[in-house]
Amino acid sequence: QAQFVESGGGLVHAGGSLRLSCAASGFTVDHYSIGWFRQAPGKEREGVSCFSIVDGTTYSVDSVRGRFTVSRDNAKNTVYLQMDNLKTEDTAVYYCATNSRDPYGRSWCKSDPPGLYGMDYWGKGTLVTVSS
Repeated sequence: QAQFVESGGGLVHAGGSLRLSCAASGFTVDHYSIGWFRQAPGKEREGVSCFSIVDGTTYSVDSVRGRFTVSRDNAKNTVYLQMDNLKTEDTAVYYCATNSRDPYGRSWCKSDPPGLYGMDYWGKGTLVTVSS
């Protein structure tokens, strides 16, 4: 069964950094574009960043561009989200996901924000709390 397991969340002060991990099982991540999404308390889930396997580029929304970077370790079948200069508004549960019917992400990865529609491989998320 294909799934992700996210880890690495925690409590950090504003200005600090965290690296989230997204370990995949049941499929190999180097065949998929992988998106990172988040859901803040009382808000809807939103796309944050996406690593496209079409061009090897990370696409991010304006609010995190320049602060968040997506990388991958194919040997570990894991994708990472490096988050620097964290802000209190980054507090949320973070998820990784992909679309098995559009693994290259042509319909969702380069969208601003990365699209949620059709995403069917999800993890359970990891909580990031940024204190002031």
